[in-house]
Amino acid sequence: MSGGKRNPELDKEAQQWIEAVIGEKFPSGSYDDALKDGILLCKLINKLQPGAVAKICTQGGGFKLRENVSAFQNAARAYGLPDAELFQTVDLFEKRNIAQVTQCIHALGRQAQRKNFNGPTLGPKMSDANVREFTEEQLRAGQNTVGLLNDGMNKGASQAGQNFGLTRHI
Repeated sequence: MSGGKRNPELDKEAQQWIEAVIGEKFPSGSYDDALKDGILLCKLINKLQPGAVAKICTQGGGFKLRENVSAFQNAARAYGLPDAELFQTVDLFEKRNIAQVTQCIHALGRQAQRKNFNGPTLGPKMSDANVREFTEEQLRAGQNTVGLLNDGMNKGASQAGQNFGLTRHI
């Protein structure tokens, strides 16, 4: 396997989140094999954005199942994921870069929080805006404080006696 370095902990978090959101466990076997056909990813995006993937292929050869991965990628892009957060079909289907697949799932988790998805979350809770309101009087008092700080910093400081090596001999 080439591509990015995998972090088993991030894979596990992604798997647990997907299982919690779609309400079903991964089949036995490896994480990458469970995701390979794109079915679980399509189910995930449909939970976050109902109807995002109209038709999920559940049988057929590799070509048919690759369509699931492609449909997931298009739906994730439409959901707001930038291309840099997505993965290439071969990253998953040929296991070239599973770390990128996991990164995409984590990015989807962050995006779901931004979109106020009312379900399980992945990763730290996104912070809410912390808007502060100040009166004119408080703002004026703050301006004076900065001046006092600067006065203390420069007391006694000078460049007298410093030699910067710029002397010229003629």
